[in-house]
Amino acid sequence: MAEIIMVRHGQAQTGAKDEASYDNLSDLGHQQARWLGEHLDADHAFDRVVTGTMRRQMQTGLSMGLDGVDYQTDARLNEMDYFGLAGVLETSHGLATPTSQEEFQTHVAEVLGAWSRAEVGDDLESYADFRGRILGAVRNIAQAEDRVIVVSSTGVIATLMAVALDLDIRRKSEVFLRIAHTSVHKFEMVGDDLHLLQFCATPHLDSPERVRARTLI
Repeated sequence: MAEIIMVRHGQAQTGAKDEASYDNLSDLGHQQARWLGEHLDADHAFDRVVTGTMRRQMQTGLSMGLDGVDYQTDARLNEMDYFGLAGVLETSHGLATPTSQEEFQTHVAEVLGAWSRAEVGDDLESYADFRGRILGAVRNIAQAEDRVIVVSSTGVIATLMAVALDLDIRRKSEVFLRIAHTSVHKFEMVGDDLHLLQFCATPHLDSPERVRARTLI
């Protein structure tokens, strides 16, 4: 058995209309990561931080500021191309860009559903390939003998949740929308089976003076 500890990146550029504009932490995102790092340094010991290669993921790992750890990147932990998928579906299916939180909830379910049904063409990464690369990365991390903390993104974590709990796309989209920035998730690999141990813990944000710093988008 091997435990995998995974963190969602800090808040990025909310309101961005494309990946390039979104892919940097906000000031609050850096602060969320610093608070998480302080909590982890006090109660945990890690040997490595492994992040995807996206700026928001790497910035979160560095802003956590863990003492005495090695930093590594693995592109298999990168997020799905949500903006790209949304753009294709707007053109091919008339799926409008959301303008409110309520519309975004519906939008996520529509995007994930169409993607899983292979309705987005061949120019973007397929859902099956996305799922496969994530599981490959997690299996490699699970085989390591040192203690690793992983920094990734909502789509990655929600996909692992779906695998561990055998969720359909509708349930997965609900999970996708509830993963807080810098939240901590724990999985366990037993043979080839992935199990969920902990979902969306935010101990570094749970005090009364920090509860307003808990964000989802």
